[in-house]
Amino acid sequence: MADGPTRPRLGRRRRDGAPRRRARVAGQMRRRSDRERRHSLRDGRMFLPSALTILAVCAGLSAVRFADEGKIDLALGLLVIAAVLDGLDGRVARMMDATTKIGAEIDSLADAINFGVAPALIVYSAVLRDSDSMGKDVGWILVLIYCAAIVLRLARFNTLLDDDDAPAYTKEFFVGVPAPAAAVMALLPVGMMQHFGTGWWTSTAAVGSWMVFVALLAVSRVPTLSFKTARVRPSALAGLLIVVAAAAALLMTFPYLLMVIGVLAYLAHMPFAWRMQRLVAARPEHWEVPARDRRLQRRDERRAAGGNGVRRRRVAPRTSARLGLRRPTPQTERHADDIVED
Repeated sequence: MADGPTRPRLGRRRRDGAPRRRARVAGQMRRRSDRERRHSLRDGRMFLPSALTILAVCAGLSAVRFADEGKIDLALGLLVIAAVLDGLDGRVARMMDATTKIGAEIDSLADAINFGVAPALIVYSAVLRDSDSMGKDVGWILVLIYCAAIVLRLARFNTLLDDDDAPAYTKEFFVGVPAPAAAVMALLPVGMMQHFGTGWWTSTAAVGSWMVFVALLAVSRVPTLSFKTARVRPSALAGLLIVVAAAAALLMTFPYLLMVIGVLAYLAHMPFAWRMQRLVAARPEHWEVPARDRRLQRRDERRAAGGNGVRRRRVAPRTSARLGLRRPTPQTERHADDIVED
């Protein structure tokens, strides 16, 4: 045995006699530096979507301040900016692969502030605060009902996102009115006051009833179309561009009139969305195919069921009333008999 202290075993040696520990440590340090670099890049990507969300919250709360000072136009403009920023943060997070749980929670809180709290306070400050004492208290209660309904609607929306067993066609519909659309609808009395002046539409009864109606639509199960996944046919592109040009012209000249038209058009689309959702729920296998192929499949199903695939129009009998003829009276019958005898 060799004299002297024994050295720790360094493991296998390479051909040149150098231990392998140094190479192993260098590799671990390289992997650790790569991991830290990836984490730093991910943290940098997370900053931009979260910053957009915080800016949206600041814009929504600033809108409440300017509405309290009587600057309604500036307040509504800031609320529009908050809605745009709120729509951008999610898309930016998905594009940059920076979606996180905390980002989703911040986005939900921003939606509750921008589309629940801010519109309610703007309506109260602009329309309901100048009422009498009784109307002011009742208006505040109805405004709180709207705000609570938006919070409940957002909570239900977050729970529906985690439902992986839902059919594919459910992505094309919202359950109830979404929070941004509900905010625009809630601000309709403010827009009408700015465009038409004061009237029955600015009374406490009318504004309070409208706020409760919007709150019920937000928490209801009425299906509404999700325009994020809407597909436009090439044949309808020209007409849609004309509508966009007309909307832009109204936005520059009569923005509050555009708000009224938009709210009425959104209310008018709800029966069509409800009918479409029922048709799709009855035939969920047809939803993944284009609309033209969907009609061909329904025609094939009717043929297989015993029909010829062609809807026959019901021919109504040609009665004397439809032809514009009068019933014969005794005088006309005697006149006809006299003609026959002659």
